[in-house]
Parts: sequence; C-alpha cells; structure tokens
Amino acid sequence: MNLPDLPPTETFALFLDFDGTLVEIAEHPDAVALDHSTKAALSILSSRLGNALAIITGREIEVIDKFIAPLKLPVAGIHGLTRRDANGDVPATLHATADFVETLTKRLSALADREAGLVLEVKASSVALHYRARPELEQLCLEVCEKAIAGLSDVELKRGKMVLEAKSNTANKGTAILDYMTEPPFIGRTPWFAGDDVTDEDAFEVVNRLDGVSIKVGPGDTVATYRADSTTQFVKWLTEGAERIRAEAKV
Repeated sequence: MNLPDLPPTETFALFLDFDGTLVEIAEHPDAVALDHSTKAALSILSSRLGNALAIITGREIEVIDKFIAPLKLPVAGIHGLTRRDANGDVPATLHATADFVETLTKRLSALADREAGLVLEVKASSVALHYRARPELEQLCLEVCEKAIAGLSDVELKRGKMVLEAKSNTANKGTAILDYMTEPPFIGRTPWFAGDDVTDEDAFEVVNRLDGVSIKVGPGDTVATYRADSTTQFVKWLTEGAERIRAEAKV
C-alpha cells in the first residue's frame, strides 16, 4: 500500500464506496458489519470536512443508514440512481426509473429459486443477482441476466464481485460525484474517491478528470491513481488519517 496523507480538511471532499472498501464482502449482502473504529473514523472525518463526505454505493440509501447509524451521511445509492445531499434532502430530479424492476424480478426468480445459494436482491431501481456462494454458476447467471434485459430500453448490466446488477443506464457512481461537486459543502474542493469494484471505475474516471485522488482497493485492472492492497489496509489508512486529523485539531 502506498497512499498519500490526507490534506488539510478544508481542501478536499471524500467519497467512499461501502462493500469491499469500508467492509469486507460477505456471502450474503446482509451479513456485513461496519467496525466500530471505522464508524468512528467516518464521524471524525465528516465533522472535520464540514459534512463533505459521502458514501457512493450500489446499495439503497436506507440500507446504508442502518449500517452506519447513528451517523447520517450524504449517500448516493444504487450506483448513483438515488442520492441524498448534505442537507439530508433527496433532489427532485432523480435518475431512477423502476419500470423494469418487476419484469426483471419475474425473469430472474426462476433461476434464483432453482439454484440454492443464489440471492436475488430486488431494489427500488435495480435487480441484483448474487452468486458468491455458487461461483461455478457465474456463466449461467451471466447468460440468464443478459437474456432477461434483452429488449428492455435504457437498462444496463453491471458486473461486480460475484454479482450481476441490472439498472437504468441514466446514472452511475461518476455522475453522482459530479452532482455532489456542484453543491455545498463539496463545491470548490478536490474530490478523493476509494472503491474496490469494476462499478467504481466510472467514479475513478470522473475524479481523475477533476484532478482528484482515486484509490483502488484490492487487485484488478484500474484507472485509479493509487491502490490499497486490501479492505483491511485501506480501513487502517483511513482510521489512522482520521486520528491524525483529530489530533491536529486539538493543537
């Protein structure tokens, strides 16, 4: 791991993926847990950054709220399709469209019901098929998902770590960061973003274009400018950075 020190808190905004970045990925989406020290670091950083810290995730906003409670941070959910700003408001102009969710749920349920270990996660604006417990079914899941979205307009299939997610193609994690960067308290700051998955590459590209700092967590090809070897190493760097910032504030 070779990551830069966090700069003065008035100069940057911090955007963080959740699964695989702040928490280890689990076989079931509900099985993850945010460590107390990580939650404390998020609290410190959010306070010192004037709330210019947001979670950018594939999960729904309400689900992230449960994991980080009692914290309530700005969150972009479902890969940018939903977004809550720093004031706690959800902008009126959302990218989300859920017209296809019911159709996809019906088309994918047969496979999920037939094959033990597959988890079909139905969200407000997307449908995700998790196969972490059955990695040998990856090709079958891919073929079924591609067939399921055939003929559906404005729907794309995102490949993640042992998950395939069908969502609207009108937004992504990169567009979510662009939206935040036009609003207080993010506006005028340099964006930093950390993520672990291929779904985070859109955000890395945006951050790089804005002369920010992009951090890939774990292995894999990436356009990110820095890398942490694992979730454990990234969280260690984050918590140590938060403690340093808190100590400096007391001087």
